[in-house]
Amino acid sequence: MPRRSPPPSRTAVADAGPSGSGEGGGAVSAGESQPWVPSRAPSWLRPLIDNVEKVPSAYVQRLPADVRAMITAADAKASLTGNRRDAAVLVLFSGPPAGPASAITESADLLVTVRASTLRHHAGQAAFPGGAVDPGDAGPVATALREANEETGIDPARVHPLVALKKIFIAPSGFQVVPVLAYSEDPGPVTAVDPGETAIVARVPVRAFINPENRLMVYRDARSRRWAMPAFRLNQMLVWGFTAQVISAMLDVAGWAQPWDTTEVLGLDEAMALVGEEPGGTGMTGI
Repeated sequence: MPRRSPPPSRTAVADAGPSGSGEGGGAVSAGESQPWVPSRAPSWLRPLIDNVEKVPSAYVQRLPADVRAMITAADAKASLTGNRRDAAVLVLFSGPPAGPASAITESADLLVTVRASTLRHHAGQAAFPGGAVDPGDAGPVATALREANEETGIDPARVHPLVALKKIFIAPSGFQVVPVLAYSEDPGPVTAVDPGETAIVARVPVRAFINPENRLMVYRDARSRRWAMPAFRLNQMLVWGFTAQVISAMLDVAGWAQPWDTTEVLGLDEAMALVGEEPGGTGMTGI
């Protein structure tokens, strides 16, 4: 596939800290050129799609009350100053069109990228494909699919948008992000279209996120506060921040999460230093 340079206005969505709560769940419809098709969700994905309205509360449940208050205040200030920026990310599940609803299928995976280490902002961070809304985008689906295509080369025609969470405010960046949950039986080849921007494009098995041995809490210090957040330590990446919060919330809501040690809390730098040191037999596959 030939490389394509991203448009100059493009801004990727990553996260340097905790994020605010979204409001409810469901399609954010108006003006979308590609329809929402929740009926295309396979049975193994139904526990998540049918309970998607519970994701926002699960998303913030591990944030301390003072951090939630800080985010609410930052959101209100951004609203008054007009410093909010709209964005969307593609939360793409792939796997067989059939399977028991009682358990996640072994072959289910989730599309994740890692930003290049040479970038000025959010270098080396794991993220869902996505970015800022362009003026010509018809809605969050259009934004998420355009950005995913530019980052990973995925064919939008292979993707079925299922449902979206309402906007989630990310305090450090001022982004209001719409996570677009989608499904593809076969997303086709995906790769880092521009290695100068994206270091890794991976279809990560959902079971790698579920595996308790891959889970931990990481903390950061900022603005005189310290907070811990869920993270996932995989072979080639540490998933933390906004992306990890969304994944953790989805696992909880769908009933896929297994008990894990929330007392294992590492500093972010310490956790990042462990990337590449595969925990015994529990690392990520399918890259």
